[in-house]
Order: sequence, then C-alpha cells, then structure tokens
Amino acid sequence: MKISADIKPVSYLKLHSADLLNQVNETHRPIIITQNGEPRAVLQDAESYENMRAALGLLKLLTQAENDIRSGNMSHQTQTFNNVEALLANQ
Repeated sequence: MKISADIKPVSYLKLHSADLLNQVNETHRPIIITQNGEPRAVLQDAESYENMRAALGLLKLLTQAENDIRSGNMSHQTQTFNNVEALLANQ
C-alpha cells in the first residue's frame, strides 16, 4: 500500500467524487486532497471517522486520569465503592 495512491488533487475530486467515495468506503483508507500541490483536506469514510473520534475520546479520558494521579486528585478503591453504595442507598 503506497500512500501516494491516496493523494489526489482537488481537480480529480471534482471529476471522480463518486469513485473516491467508493474507494474510501471499500478500503477504509483516507484520501488526502491537495490544492496547488499542498495537502488541504482529508476524505475519510464515516465508520473510520467515528472509530477515530471514539479512540480520541478514550485518549482524552486517559490523559485526564493521568493528570489527576500526578496532582494527587484520587481516592482509594474502597472509598470509591463506599461512596457509590451510599449514593445508591439514598435513591
């Protein structure tokens, strides 16, 4: 798989948009769209985009958790479960 096969000029996009949509949906590889020889946009299938967004969301949560640990903003497992059980008992 050569990335050069997935780089297309905007003029190609204008003439072959349906073909490019079929390609990204079949291969799940993004296509880089160039304008004046410079990368300007990425064409990606919806499923891959959703998967990428979910992965980024998980990475954001991990980063926040690591920051909490570094700053000492955490509690022990026993205390956490006691807090949850107390909240559930009050409902």
